[in-house]
Amino acid sequence: MPEVASFRDLFEQICRGDQQAARELLYRYERDLRILARVRLTDPNLRRAIDSMDVCQSVFGVFFARAAAGLIDLDTPEQFLRLMATMIHNKVIDYARRFQSRRRDVRRQLDVNAGDMQLAGSDPTASQVVSGRELLEKYEAQLTPEERQLAEMRKAGRKWEDIARELGSTPDSLRKRLSRAIERISREIHAE
Repeated sequence: MPEVASFRDLFEQICRGDQQAARELLYRYERDLRILARVRLTDPNLRRAIDSMDVCQSVFGVFFARAAAGLIDLDTPEQFLRLMATMIHNKVIDYARRFQSRRRDVRRQLDVNAGDMQLAGSDPTASQVVSGRELLEKYEAQLTPEERQLAEMRKAGRKWEDIARELGSTPDSLRKRLSRAIERISREIHAE
């Protein structure tokens, strides 16, 4: 039971934008999630174009943005791992679709001998932390005032039911409004 309480505390800190808590979550689960991504990358041609780290960074970026916006509510590590497994599965499918739609010829890409490369440690680099912070700031800057108010209320740890009562709406409609905003901004950022 202490691990569950510890995870809940860690998740609440992440929702408040605590960078140290985000690093701790990465430290705890990145290895397992990279393995899961590697298992999902079954197509050898796709594997040459992207790797498990690409998938994990993309999924963690979306996860942290949605958590900070209050769109994710988790209590246990198992819930987190199930959510991340689904997100990784969907991200690999998305990469495969893009890969096929652009009809890339991976034979033109350079093969790199892994023995010639220096492998990075599992800790997030300073650039990853800064990049994550910049991505969150980009998301927040593109929110409308109403969306920003919702995000701030969730970031403060308020429950959807309390916010809905205060704003005279339903929890589901507010959750959907913020979720659609995150999706809209994700598309805009991805287009850039």
